[in-house]
Amino acid sequence: MAEQADGQALEEVVTFTSDLIRIDTTNRGGGDCQERPAAEYAAARLAEAGIEPTLLERTKGRTNVVARIEGTDPSADALLLHGHLDVVPAEAADWSVHPFSGEIRDGVVWGRGAVDMKNMDAMILAVFRSWARQGVRPRRDIVVAFTADEEASAEDGSGFLADAHAALFEGCTEGVSESGAFTFHDGAGRQIYPVSAGERGTAWLKLTARGRAGHGSKVNKDNAVTRLAAAITRIGEHEWPPRLTPTVRAALTELAALYGIEPDLTDVDRLLDKLGPAARLVESTVRNSANPTMLDAGYKINVIPGQAVAHVDGRYLPGGEEEFRDTLDLLTGPDVDWEFHHHEVALQAPVDSATFARMRAAVEEFAPEGHVVPYCMSGGTDAKQFSRLGITGYGFTPLKLPEGYDYNAMFHGVDERVPVAALHFGVRVLDRFLRTA
Repeated sequence: MAEQADGQALEEVVTFTSDLIRIDTTNRGGGDCQERPAAEYAAARLAEAGIEPTLLERTKGRTNVVARIEGTDPSADALLLHGHLDVVPAEAADWSVHPFSGEIRDGVVWGRGAVDMKNMDAMILAVFRSWARQGVRPRRDIVVAFTADEEASAEDGSGFLADAHAALFEGCTEGVSESGAFTFHDGAGRQIYPVSAGERGTAWLKLTARGRAGHGSKVNKDNAVTRLAAAITRIGEHEWPPRLTPTVRAALTELAALYGIEPDLTDVDRLLDKLGPAARLVESTVRNSANPTMLDAGYKINVIPGQAVAHVDGRYLPGGEEEFRDTLDLLTGPDVDWEFHHHEVALQAPVDSATFARMRAAVEEFAPEGHVVPYCMSGGTDAKQFSRLGITGYGFTPLKLPEGYDYNAMFHGVDERVPVAALHFGVRVLDRFLRTA
């Protein structure tokens, strides 16, 4: 049996990434997206490797792909490997290349989805096609899912799969997907590879203030806009206290050891200051947060409206939802109501598991100069929906990136791109991890 992905896999991962980018799967929300062409592409690549895919839709054109690769040990728990097919919008006028060109130039693949996350979709396809050519079988069953609608509500994607097709994921206890095992350069020569073992919960809020409508020239102490503005100001200025989850504690402890710093977790902000640039890996996940993002009030300058609305992007850590709710009640006060516009759970995964250890080992084999650390994602992924099935989620999309490449800026950013060498690294590391998983 071959011990690593073959050369054809390295060529295919680049081709597949480019091809998938050229399939425009822009998700504008509200159901405005068609993932089916990309789903059919992924399904065809699996079928060519003798892997039987199932295509599933809740809504016409919002297509998901699920397939199972049988392992050699039927008693072992199954592993879910998933990636989404949709992407966020891109304005072509803002880009150096057309965002859906999939152009390969100077060793870099350009386009929307190059990092979020058609690169990982391509890695999955390339690895399993390589296994088919080599006759490789995993120890445990591996369920592959390419999902729709991750960039919006996930109702047509992972939520639909978890609620309506749970049987396809029978036996899966752990899942692996986006945002982890990428190179973080600290500016001092160290290369850090954070692997996700948690996600903050999603709490997108709608705030509504009501008052007395009237003429803009008259005294009005029941002004809905004033009430809303006061609440939004309190929310935006609120300083949330630190709340350390096991994953974040582990991240801070390992980073402190890497820098030879005493891991004083009683003064988190001071510790973050000492970590320098590496603090960016954890600073958004040491506390809950709530950021006002949208305002909607009034229709004419000389009319005081009877209602004003705002939206807030809230996130809470595992175990922090009650604190989040209580704090929002306090900050909005008696004159402003709030409700969830979208609400999803926070996730926590063990960092001392065999699966995390295998991910760490796979990265270190191909990047021995790197330092793998656990971290918690500030945002969320499809792992939230799959957690309804009892599946513990990790973020592991390995990429070896050059210094100066801003990985986080690629997510939903202009000129999203990924180096060809990073894709090759990703295939090798993902292949090694899955062989040992």
